[in-house]
Amino acid sequence: MLLAGIVITLLGILGLLGCAVAAFRARQSTLEGRVLANRLRRLIPWNLAALCVSTIGLAMVVIGMIL
Repeated sequence: MLLAGIVITLLGILGLLGCAVAAFRARQSTLEGRVLANRLRRLIPWNLAALCVSTIGLAMVVIGMIL
């Protein structure tokens, strides 16, 4: 369970980094106003999903260490 938790946590962290890179690229592009806001709004579910996956992985690591 410990190794699986580590892998899941790393996947979540990679997802968070991917969201950060996508947001940075969107902000650096020439998009303006609503187009930029819509693009950043589309990243919110991905960001929350990656955060949830990372949290579940960390919980698995903690449970694996306790057991």
